[in-house]
Amino acid sequence: MAVLDLKRKLAILSDAAKYDASCASSGSSKRNSLDGKGVGSTEGMGICHAYAPDGRCISLLKILLTNFCVYDCAYCVNRVSSNTPRARFAVDEVVDLTLGFYKRNYIEGLFLSSGIIRSPDYTMEQLVLVAKTLREVHDFRGYIHLKVIPEASPALVNEAGLYADRVSINIELPKDESLERFAPEKDATGIKKAMGAVRLGVEAAKDKAIKARPPKFAPAGQSTQMIVGADAATDGEILKRSETLYGAYRLRRVYYSAFSPIPDSTAKLPVMRPPLVREHRLYQADWLMRFYGFERAEIIGEGEDLDLAIDPKLAWALKNRGEFPVDVNVADRERLLRVPGLGVKAVDRLIDVRRFKQLTLEDVRRLSRGLEKLKPFIVTADWRPGALTDRADLRERIAPPPEQLSLF
Repeated sequence: MAVLDLKRKLAILSDAAKYDASCASSGSSKRNSLDGKGVGSTEGMGICHAYAPDGRCISLLKILLTNFCVYDCAYCVNRVSSNTPRARFAVDEVVDLTLGFYKRNYIEGLFLSSGIIRSPDYTMEQLVLVAKTLREVHDFRGYIHLKVIPEASPALVNEAGLYADRVSINIELPKDESLERFAPEKDATGIKKAMGAVRLGVEAAKDKAIKARPPKFAPAGQSTQMIVGADAATDGEILKRSETLYGAYRLRRVYYSAFSPIPDSTAKLPVMRPPLVREHRLYQADWLMRFYGFERAEIIGEGEDLDLAIDPKLAWALKNRGEFPVDVNVADRERLLRVPGLGVKAVDRLIDVRRFKQLTLEDVRRLSRGLEKLKPFIVTADWRPGALTDRADLRERIAPPPEQLSLF
C-alpha cells in the first residue's frame, strides 16, 4: 500500500467526515487561556462551521481518525465493501493538526469520528487518546466533540465524556428494524444503552446533592443523527423517535441527514435522495417540539408526512383556526409562540414592549418578519382580521408562491 502524506490524508478524511451532521458546538462550558496557561478557548469567532445559540460562528476541524471500517452498513460510503480511497491518521497527527490549525486561527475546536478498525474498543481507545493528549499533555482548552462507538466498553465511553465537551452516538435510522436490515453489525439496544450511560454521567456531574463533585462530564451533553429517506419511515415516525430520544436520554440535539445515494450500493436503498426541503421541515418541527411547547402529536400523526410546501407551524395553525386570532396585547407567551411568523425572539420583544404601550400593527411589523403571514392570526390595538382567519383560500394567500429556478 502506498504511504500517504499528511495533506492527502487530510483531504480523504475530512471529505469522509462531511456525512456526519451532528457537529454543532453549542452548550459547552466556557474555558479560555487568557491567564497565559494552556492552549485554546471555547469562546470567540471562529474547515466546518457550526453556530451557537447566540449566533456565534464556531469553526471546527472535522475529520475521521480513519475511514477504514470492518462494518458493512449499506448506507455508508465507508463500509468495508465500498471502493473508496482509504486513509488513517496516527493519534499524534490529529493532535498536531488540531494545535497547528488552532494556533493559525483557523479553528476553535475538533470534531473527531472514525470508522471501526480492529474492534470497537480499540477504535474508542484511539479516539479517547487524542482527546486525552490534547487536554493533559498540551492543556488544550478548546472545544472537543467525540463520536462514541456504541459497542465500546462503558469504561471507555465514560472516559470520552471526561475529555470531550460533547459526545454523540448515532441512532442511524428511525426504525430498529431498518437498522437490522441495513446495518446488521449494529445493535439498536446497544446504542440506546450507550446513550443511557452518557445521560447518567452528565446528570451525575450536575448533581448538586453530591458533596464531592465529580469532574465535568460532557458539559455540552450528547447528540445523535438520523438518516432521512434511506428507509420507508414517515416524518411522523422520525419525529416520534426524536421525541422518545429527547425524553429518555435528554439529548441536546437530534440531527437529520438526508440520505445520499452512494456508488455500488445495494438495491434495497433508494436510487434518489429525498428532497432537501424534507430535512428542513423536520428541523422546523423539531424546533417546535424543543422551543415552542408543541407536542409531536399536535404537529403530525405517526403515519403522516410533513407538508413540504409550508412550514409545520403554519400547517398546524391552518388546521386549528379555532385557536385564532390571538390578541398580542394580552396573550401569554405560550399562545404567542403558536402564532405563525412569530419566533422566540420576536415574542419576547413583543412582551417587553407591551408593558409600556398598546401594540399596533406597525409595532408588530417592526418587531417581527412577514406581517402578511401574521395578519390573519393576530389582534392588535388597531387591527382585527375579521373573516380573514376563516377564508377558504387563506393557505394560497399566505403560502410562499412557487418559484422558477434559474441556471444563471
